[in-house]
Amino acid sequence: MYTTVNPEGQLNNYANEPEMYYAEYPSYEQQQRYLLQGAIGFLLVAASILIGLAVS
Repeated sequence: MYTTVNPEGQLNNYANEPEMYYAEYPSYEQQQRYLLQGAIGFLLVAASILIGLAVS
């Protein structure tokens, strides 16, 4: 932890910054999983909207 003191005597604490790294492009299996999750999410939202319209 990095600590500084300003002229009024107040302490300021700063957290350590994590080491940065570059993201890797998702593999084919991850892309397929994202596609499946997106389709399931879309169907869930569409079903919620249709049920809401049917009930009202």
